[in-house]
Amino acid sequence: MATNNASAAPVIWLLTDNKPGHRNQLKGLANRLRVKAGASLFWVNAQDVSVPLWRALLALPPALDKALPHPDLVIAAGTGTHKLLLSLRRLKNTKTLVIMKPGFPRTWVDGAIIPAHDGVTENQKTLITEGVINTVTPMAKVTDKPEALLLLGGPSPHFDWDDDVVFGQITHLINEYPQWRWTISGSRRTPDALRARLDELAGPRITVVNPDSTHEDWLSHSIAASRAIWVTPDSMSMVCEAATSGVPTGLLQLQEHPDSRVASGVQRLVETGYVARWSDHASVMGGKTGQEKPLWEANRAAQWVIQHGLMPGAMHKAQKGTNT
Repeated sequence: MATNNASAAPVIWLLTDNKPGHRNQLKGLANRLRVKAGASLFWVNAQDVSVPLWRALLALPPALDKALPHPDLVIAAGTGTHKLLLSLRRLKNTKTLVIMKPGFPRTWVDGAIIPAHDGVTENQKTLITEGVINTVTPMAKVTDKPEALLLLGGPSPHFDWDDDVVFGQITHLINEYPQWRWTISGSRRTPDALRARLDELAGPRITVVNPDSTHEDWLSHSIAASRAIWVTPDSMSMVCEAATSGVPTGLLQLQEHPDSRVASGVQRLVETGYVARWSDHASVMGGKTGQEKPLWEANRAAQWVIQHGLMPGAMHKAQKGTNT
């Protein structure tokens, strides 16, 4: 938890349900608001605060920690935070912002940041992002060393997961590019059978990482050390993190489910050149990408928050540090 100082730093409350994906989006946006506007950040665990529906509907705040300073902006991510957010929406001199498509009318809050695959129309109070906000900062320079990172998800409602297909593509890459070093990481969703097969690949030029034993900054450090990244398309957050880094990124090929919002969102990133298809693996390994600028949606969202007056007093500081 940040501590407020004597300056007029904007105070932001971050309402979290502690789901990693939602927390990651809050952290990504909040970090950029701290850099651009000197914001002080305070995390509030919505699971610790009981908010009856009537309080949410009437905008009557529950009792909260008295040590919390009055917020200039309250940001929430995750359905489990919505009742608390709505109960706070009439606090004096406080703006409210929701990340991702809410289950209530957007007119009830001061702003919304929603990924394009949720199919919402942009308006004065809504920013549409390509993919989801994350904490990755684009690399100033991609390494010249032949180091590749493989990030694997698992079965999901959006793609037909097939261990054999995924394993076959991994071994194809390793065999096709024998001079490269490979770091392979599964996730909590990666099937145990596939993780066992990956463990057998470990050797002098292949490191297999157990996701349960990595530290918080492992991903950012691994991305920084990579010249190419390959990701399974089932995890929108992993795809967006890789794309944001500016490191050439390719997608392993899985059959997408029809009418999947996540699959259509990933396809948008392919069409705009932020990530490449499996068939373009030579381009990824050769360091060619379709986009000159990385996908830094956390930075764009922070600028939008400031320009739309959701953090009173932050505009002047942000203008001085626009290029930060």
